[in-house]
Amino acid sequence: MAKLVYVTNTSLDGYIEDENGAFDLYEPDDDVFTAMTALLRSFGTFLYGRRLYETMSVWETNPALAKQSDLTADFASAWQAAGKVVYSTTLTAVSTATTRLERDFDPDAVQELKATATSDLIIGGANLAARAMAAGLVDECQLFVWPMIVGGGKPALPAGIRTDLELLDEHRFDNGVVHLRYRIPTRNRAA
Repeated sequence: MAKLVYVTNTSLDGYIEDENGAFDLYEPDDDVFTAMTALLRSFGTFLYGRRLYETMSVWETNPALAKQSDLTADFASAWQAAGKVVYSTTLTAVSTATTRLERDFDPDAVQELKATATSDLIIGGANLAARAMAAGLVDECQLFVWPMIVGGGKPALPAGIRTDLELLDEHRFDNGVVHLRYRIPTRNRAA
């Protein structure tokens, strides 16, 4: 069975965006960008909420991004290669290939997707990930922790869910970013 992995950037105080809703706080250097691209390439399907999908879809809809450098071209290629499922009640259509629009987040459908997938799935967006965590679907959390304090905003991890985590790996980058990879043991998953 494929794993469902929540991956996000977060400030040291645990926020993916600031109080004004900005989440362009995290500007990766080449090393972090390369690591993010390699991580992205390891997933076959991306599960996104509307806002994150709209933010990321430019990697397909704006060819100028890929032409900026070899690094951005590689990232665009990795992003475009994966299938995508977008959960939104407001979008009327999607703007990228290999993308399916779903109106509702159905935990049973996601469990079926995990059971039939040939490679792991990534879930992005704190609200969508919180719903998947509450349903006991998330197998791993991977956090890119940035050396900054935002002071408030949207939390990277959901409130109201308590679980133990098992540290699988960590990597420290020269710019102070730390990539943490945690497994959520089956016995600790909310459901």
